[in-house]
Amino acid sequence: MKFKYIIVGAGLAGLTIANRIANEMDEHVLIIEKRNHIGGNCYDYYNEEGIMIHKYGPHIFHTNSKKVWDYLSKFTKWNYYQHRVLSYIDGNNIPMPISCETINALYNLNLSTNEVEQYLRDKSLEIEEIKNSEDVVLSKAGNEIYEKFFKHYTKKQWDVYPNELDKSVISRIPVRTNRDTRYFADKYQGMPKYGYTKMCENMSNNPKIHIMLNTDYKDIISDLKYDKLIYTGPIDYFFDYKYDKLKYRSLEFELETIDTESYQDESVINYPNDYDFTRITEYKKLTGQLNHKTTIAREYPKWDGEPYYPVPQKEAMDQYNKYKQEADKLDNVIFVGRLAQYKYYNIDAVVETALDIFEDRIKNI
Repeated sequence: MKFKYIIVGAGLAGLTIANRIANEMDEHVLIIEKRNHIGGNCYDYYNEEGIMIHKYGPHIFHTNSKKVWDYLSKFTKWNYYQHRVLSYIDGNNIPMPISCETINALYNLNLSTNEVEQYLRDKSLEIEEIKNSEDVVLSKAGNEIYEKFFKHYTKKQWDVYPNELDKSVISRIPVRTNRDTRYFADKYQGMPKYGYTKMCENMSNNPKIHIMLNTDYKDIISDLKYDKLIYTGPIDYFFDYKYDKLKYRSLEFELETIDTESYQDESVINYPNDYDFTRITEYKKLTGQLNHKTTIAREYPKWDGEPYYPVPQKEAMDQYNKYKQEADKLDNVIFVGRLAQYKYYNIDAVVETALDIFEDRIKNI
């Protein structure tokens, strides 16, 4: 069987490129997916109570890229949801990320934004060179904020303390002095109105896009002919773990449906210091659904399950770079996505990277 283009993985990276190949180039494309569904880790479904669940944890779309927003808006309408998170600190739910409201709630104060700016300046430590995630927090907010919000939460999530993680991890979380309690400050924020799965179905709704589910590409690739392979799976698996397995953080979820309309004040509450789970998500508050019951998920870190997050440590990056050197030698294989590029991409970055790769390495070649 011959396809000019074969894509491994039906997540957003693979679906974006498949959509562009089919719609802009009018070419047939085969997607091979090992799971029993499309959508990758964005996949959502309705449970027996009719509540939409994000199977692989909460996914909130946010971007400053008009290009990405306009592109995905072709396939979904949006609920204009703006994400807010609380952290359970010293027995109270405190706004997260750090802002004027955080400091006031944490210490029962009534400081102005200028006073909070000075407060954090006084607490912050002077660090000559920011080398890791611990340095990021200490240089912006000082030791007490670091201990209460970040140190133990990071240990729970990554099994290492922030001083062992690349500075990029905690740099993703802002420290503000204004009253903005939104978790993200991007211009475009929302949730696909009918879910990520429906959006992904719309992306793949072209007779020239062919999808094989429940299939490991290695089981059939030798029987297929193709000009270009677009690979979105784990790069170490592609090379048969030639340089050993890369380290990924995984997740485990404990779902519970409760006979009440609302369980908690916001969709997500973090637990930096209490319990073994890292956060509780109440899905209805993400999707805006109305239901007399609600479903929550307690989220636990895991290291031997589905690969979710590449681990941003020097040893892991050095190992990945060995695989990248091998990948760069292959003219007919393109590696794209969080697992294939071993990058901690947000959703919008996955889509934007896929769009750029299509323009630069597929469409114009």
